[in-house]
Amino acid sequence: MRLVDIGVNLGDRRFAPDREAVVQRARAAGVDRLLLTGTSLPRSHAVAELAASQPGVLFATAGVHPHDAKTVDAHTLPALAALLDQPHVVAVGECGLDYDRDFSPRPVQRAVFADQLALARDVGKPLFLHCRAAFADFEQLFHAHAPGHPGVLHCFTGNGDELDRALALGLHIGITGWICDERRGLELKALAPRIPLDRLLVETDAPYLVPRSLRPKPRGGRNEPAFLPHIVEVIAQALGQPVAAVAAASTANAERLFGI
Repeated sequence: MRLVDIGVNLGDRRFAPDREAVVQRARAAGVDRLLLTGTSLPRSHAVAELAASQPGVLFATAGVHPHDAKTVDAHTLPALAALLDQPHVVAVGECGLDYDRDFSPRPVQRAVFADQLALARDVGKPLFLHCRAAFADFEQLFHAHAPGHPGVLHCFTGNGDELDRALALGLHIGITGWICDERRGLELKALAPRIPLDRLLVETDAPYLVPRSLRPKPRGGRNEPAFLPHIVEVIAQALGQPVAAVAAASTANAERLFGI
């Protein structure tokens, strides 16, 4: 089973003691390529540098998460564009809207999201998208600034209507270990069969969202890309599909979307 983990926060400080070992454990588990998430300009620089250190294994995104939208200035978008000119930086994001926590003012989030949608069209690279409690504005901005542009709605946890509308936008759907949560993940597990296999992507969002059904539980509660096969097994069970079929489809989708 060869897998691509499309969402790894390898720049997170929780990986500082053993980043290389984390990558090696992932590869030993069959997760042979990792897409490292950029969530701010400094983090995008950091993950681009990490990706450059292991060509063909590590790739990166470059963007500003809605939590960090308030940090954007006149320098940010040109600097992101320069990062995206590197071949191992394969997507614009993580970008989008988050009205659940509102760490940045909503008008600022919307303006920064619109700018990154336009940036993705300018540089011709797909989008790595975030949406929490903001789907109506997310959808409106996507239609206005990047209609039909390829991308993935990362870590999908929405309802059935939002899933249908995201698919209608042409987006891929990223599924994390949320589906392994016997408390919060039941709706996602029920919705999973509505995701076409050619739109499914898999991710850990490590070090966050450790799968609650994983045994033994990891010490310290830190998620790792090596746990992605467990998530794929749970997804396959929800879909009523062989694990090998889900693994092959998600890997092919990642290769096609991100050009890796």
